[in-house]
Parts: sequence; structure tokens; C-alpha cells
Amino acid sequence: MDAMDQADILNKRPVKENDDHTGGKVAMKRQVSLLAGVALIVGTMIGSGIFASPVGILQQTGSVGMSLVIWVLCGVIATLGALSYAELGTMIPRSGGEFTYFYDTYGPPVAFLFAWVVTILSKPASLSIIALTFAEYAVQPFYPDQDCAAPEQALKMMACVCVVLLTIINCVSVKASTNVQVVFTAAKLLALAIIIVTGVVKICQGNTEYLDPNVSFQDSSSDVFAYGLAFYQGLWAYDGWNQLNFITEELINPNRNIPLGIIIAIPLVTIVYLLTNIAYFAVMSPEEMLSSSAVAITFANRTLGPAAWIIPVFVCCSTFGAANGSLFTSGRLAYVAGREGHTVQILSMIHPVLFTPIPAIIFTSTLAIAMLIPNDFSTLVNYFSFVAWMCYGLASAAVVILRIRHPEWRRPVKVPLIIPIVVVLISIYLVIAPIIAAPDLGYLFAVIFIISGLMFYYPLVHRGYSPKFMDGVTVVLQRLLQVAPTFYQEEKHGESEDLGPGLVEKTNS
Repeated sequence: MDAMDQADILNKRPVKENDDHTGGKVAMKRQVSLLAGVALIVGTMIGSGIFASPVGILQQTGSVGMSLVIWVLCGVIATLGALSYAELGTMIPRSGGEFTYFYDTYGPPVAFLFAWVVTILSKPASLSIIALTFAEYAVQPFYPDQDCAAPEQALKMMACVCVVLLTIINCVSVKASTNVQVVFTAAKLLALAIIIVTGVVKICQGNTEYLDPNVSFQDSSSDVFAYGLAFYQGLWAYDGWNQLNFITEELINPNRNIPLGIIIAIPLVTIVYLLTNIAYFAVMSPEEMLSSSAVAITFANRTLGPAAWIIPVFVCCSTFGAANGSLFTSGRLAYVAGREGHTVQILSMIHPVLFTPIPAIIFTSTLAIAMLIPNDFSTLVNYFSFVAWMCYGLASAAVVILRIRHPEWRRPVKVPLIIPIVVVLISIYLVIAPIIAAPDLGYLFAVIFIISGLMFYYPLVHRGYSPKFMDGVTVVLQRLLQVAPTFYQEEKHGESEDLGPGLVEKTNS
């Protein structure tokens, strides 16, 4: 470590809440347990896709056997990525996920561009899309006639209700939001268990026509880039495996619970996804699955009889839980970006009693509600989908870079270097393959939008310019929301001797 880096770390030593120079600032409180962490990963990963339309992989691979192989490989890739993140999260134990790792590895400009895209667009858009899916299933009982679709206004109003309700829960209590996550994760796992058990019964009855290895791999696609699209859609279903890295400062004993949460959650989701798809193919043919707009509902109508209404109810629970997990973590990203001075100061403040980042949560949910207004916004968001794996690749590369640059930093979790290298190579393929397979000017516009963030970074962050009226706005909002400035506090766990880069004080003035 050179003298400048060493001095920087020493000047940012950890502070306790009773230190004289905390200036009345408060710190996030560790209150997220291992169970809540596992529920956050599982509950965010399992949304509506596995219930509604898991046909994208089958469409691209062309066969039942290869589609099942892709589901398993996607789980393996997600596990490898999560293990790389486990090293980063325990080595740099600050919340904020990729933002924090980019900040320490590539510098503030790259971290800002990440926050620019994810905080302003990707995270709120994801929340709004999940909320709309919830709304579609929530209003379905009021419009049972297939020829009479639910009015668009009703869907958007129900989606707004979902976002507002979750905003209140997340602002009021961390415990309340994690309890909601645990309950709704249990509900979606119960729904999938019903599908899996029903599928096992059908298999025991001899319904294995499409699962026979001699038949299931027939007509498999030979197009390499088609498999890239299949992986893309499969990994979208696994998205959410990095959720604990956004809340590291609130996780109890992160050195233990980050890797343990990953080891429990991702294999569980992989097994559930695989068994659910096997159950689908025990009841439906590939052609029937491809023609169905809601596979789980078609499955329920064929197998559960009068009890088929259970599945739409559980899909509502699943999407509600996924939306809760999305809001919980995206609010932390906006909060950490504010604490580093990359967004407005008010976003870096938390409630001194509730220990929730109320301004950041309200900011994210407001953007999500605004994104419900246009009808074709989801099409725009699709062009930014490649950004996710670009970020995963950069974060995994950070594992290798920091091993070389700072070998002296303490690493409670240290993965073999081949793991992040493999994730980087997979990320490059997943960024390039969909663009080559289906080129579109939208991707170019997405890149231009990302780079345009530098126009805001230079004056507002690098030069530190702030309009004079913002001081007054910050004071008004601070009093209205009853929030206070924060500092970063890292508690020692076990035999933590060499503090490393993450155990530092970070305050906002």
C-alpha cells in the first residue's frame, strides 16, 4: 500500500456513536438476521417469471432437455457471481453493492455512472414493472371474463397502491420490511411446493413423455447466440443474488451471514426452479407451454381443479415480496450514493430512531410511480438490461484487481481467482451476445445515456457545485421527514485485526 492510500485509510478510522466528533450524526443499525437475509435473496429472485411465462429459455434452446440444462447452469453462474461478491462484501463491508466496489476500485467517476443509471432508471423501473405485474394478478378476480381485460387505469392505480404501501412499511421499520419479506417468501415457496408435488404425482403416474432423455434433447438449437439469449432470460429469473451486498451495514455478522446466506439461498432457488420446470413438462407439452401466457395458471387449471385460484393468489404474494425486496435494497443504494456526495445531501440522511433511509426510499418509490405513467417505458428499460451484466463483470474484475493492488487487505472470505475470472468472461459474452443476436439502435442510445452522466459528474461531484437554493430545500425536507446526517460505523466481529478498506468512518456534512 502506498503512503497516500495508507494515510487515507488511517484518516477514515471507525468511530463510535459516543465519540465527541460524530457531530450528532447517526449510523445504520445492524438488525437484519440470517433468516431475513436469505428471505431477501430468495424473495427478490423469485418474482412472477417462474409462475407466469418461463418460456423464453425453451423458445431459444428448442428442446426440453437443453432448457433444463440452462436453468441449472444459470444457477451455477449466479452462485459463482455471488461468491465473488461475498469476498467483496466482507472485504469492503459498506452498503451500496457495486457502487461501493466501483468507488474503491475504479474511482468516483465509474461509481457515479453506476449510480446515475441504476438509481435513476434501473432500480425504480424494476420496481414499477414488478408492481404492475402484481396489479395484473390483483385485479384479475374483478375481471373474470377473458374478453374483458382490466382497464389500464385500474392496473396503474393498483400498482401505485402497492408501491405506496411498501414505501410506508420500509420507512416505518427495518424489522417490519424484513418480516414482510420472510412471510411472502414463505408464501411463494409454498406455491412452488404445490406445483412440484403435483408434478411428482403426475410423473409417478407415468407422465414422462417429454422428460425422457432420448426425446427431451431432440431439436436442440445449434445457434450459439440463441443460447446467449436463453442464458440472458434465465439469469433474469435469478437476478437478485447480490441483494445482501446492498445492506451490508445492516446485516448482523456480515462476515458469516453473507457467504452463508448465499450458500443457502441460491442453491435453494436453483433446485426449486429446476423441479418446477420438470413439473410443468410432466403436465404440458413444449408446444402448449410456448402458447401459454401464464404457465402456472394453465398448470393449475389442469391439475388443481376448483383450487386453481390458489396460484394467482400466490403470484400476487410472490410479486409483492419481490417488490418489497427491490425497494428495500434500492433505497440503500440511493442512500450510500448520497453519503458519498454523488446525489443530493438529503438522500444520505436516516431517521435517528427508526434507522431507515426515509428520503432515499421515498425518492426511489416516487420515480417508480412516475415510470408507471408512460405506456411503453418497459421497452426502453429492456435496452439497459445489458448494463446489469456489465456491472457484474466489472465487480468480479474488482476481486482480481484488488488482490493485486492490495494483497494486505483482510479478506474473511477468499474465493479461488478462477471464479471471478470465469464470471468476467461470462459477463462479456452476455453483454455482447444479445446485441449481436438482435441489434438495435436502442442499445446505442442506452450507451449514450450512460456516458452523458459525466456531464453531471464533473460540475456537481468533482467540482462540488451546489445551487444555493438546495441548502434551504435540504433543511425543509430534513425537518419535514425528521432525519439526520449519518456516519459510517463498522463494528468489529470476532478476530478482526487488520481493518482493511471498509472499516472506515464516512460522514456527510
